[in-house]
Amino acid sequence: MFWTTRLWQRRWSAWLHPWRGMDWLLLMAVWLITLLGAVAIHSAELHIGEKDGFQHLAIAGIGTILLFVLARVPTSVFLSVHWWVYGISCGLLLAVSLFGVEANGAQSWLPIAGFNLQPSEFAKISIILTQAALLQRVPANGLRGILRVFAATVLPLGLILSEPDLGTSLVFGAITLGMLYWANARLGWIVLMLSPLVAAILFALPLPYELNLVLWFLWTLGMGVVAWQSLPLGWIGAIGGIVLNLSGAGLGQLLWSVLKDYQKDRLLMFLDPDKDPLGAGYHLIQSRIAIGAGGLWGRGLFHGTQTQLGFIPEQHTDFIFSAIGEELGFLGGLLVLGLFWLIGLRLLQIANSARDDFSSLLAIGLFAMLMFQAVVNIGMTMNLFPVTGIPLPFLSYGRSALLATYIGLGLVQSVANHRPRSRY
Repeated sequence: MFWTTRLWQRRWSAWLHPWRGMDWLLLMAVWLITLLGAVAIHSAELHIGEKDGFQHLAIAGIGTILLFVLARVPTSVFLSVHWWVYGISCGLLLAVSLFGVEANGAQSWLPIAGFNLQPSEFAKISIILTQAALLQRVPANGLRGILRVFAATVLPLGLILSEPDLGTSLVFGAITLGMLYWANARLGWIVLMLSPLVAAILFALPLPYELNLVLWFLWTLGMGVVAWQSLPLGWIGAIGGIVLNLSGAGLGQLLWSVLKDYQKDRLLMFLDPDKDPLGAGYHLIQSRIAIGAGGLWGRGLFHGTQTQLGFIPEQHTDFIFSAIGEELGFLGGLLVLGLFWLIGLRLLQIANSARDDFSSLLAIGLFAMLMFQAVVNIGMTMNLFPVTGIPLPFLSYGRSALLATYIGLGLVQSVANHRPRSRY
């Protein structure tokens, strides 16, 4: 009997040998939160009889297979093919603009063999791969490295904005800033990169015009000081920083004109959703009610009144956290936050123990993508952030988003699997 047990252990160990370096705790956390997502989706759709929760699990199964395949591939292979991946991604985004299917006001889906593919979700993984490769060759501690990253990001970002898909565009920004910071870009430079967007928002806030002007002027002046301290050209850099922020008003007007009316309503309505309780503010109000009604323990799985009576349209996608908050309560929400915390922690540990800069940047890119989406989506459901169409990773229903996320995890598990054994 003992001999049989030892033989079984040897065979099992031999089978697992190609994946022995993977981060299994990260994978367990991902599987658990995906299962929770499938249950929440099933609950949110009970009143309409849909069964997308099972599809969610099926896509996760396919994603897991891809994850195990990618985990065996050395990261050097990903580095060698990054331009091919970038080109295919941009080609698919261009195809969307020509042949895409429109839904919910955005032309973001490409019909392929009866499956609506959303290339912008896979573009997130593509840009992580591309930026990691560029920063591995030329670090971000000089202007050349930063400009290379921006040049590679402009094309896919422009195609995504033209759909228009504001949420994915914001995720691109979060990925870029996170990876630049990890690649040793100066903090002052990162602040300057963000400054035109902040200037545009300050200029466009629904406040008296004179107050907008004062806030915008003070911010622009402050960024001039930051530029003077951060850039190597002294007062010339300061003037550049001021000009950059003066252009923020024009940038804001340009971006605002690209957005459709429903997107503008989403961005402004979170300030006071009660202004239009049956229109643009409806989702936010009902989501807030659902989460508040959950209390500490929740109303019970499949027993949430807001969820089961369909008060929140399309709740299984961007507003899935409100279903969890209502039916599983504060403790259920805490479980979600705890799982995201664990996933983020494991990604940071993989980044710290990676064998090279490229591998480390891959893990940080996925960390920035997942954590930004989680924070913005959960904040959105609680009326802390505007509704931007950003899904909640692993929990929101979206086949392309879930599959792309598992592919990204496959790249990171490759980093973990090929780390030097002495590191852990």
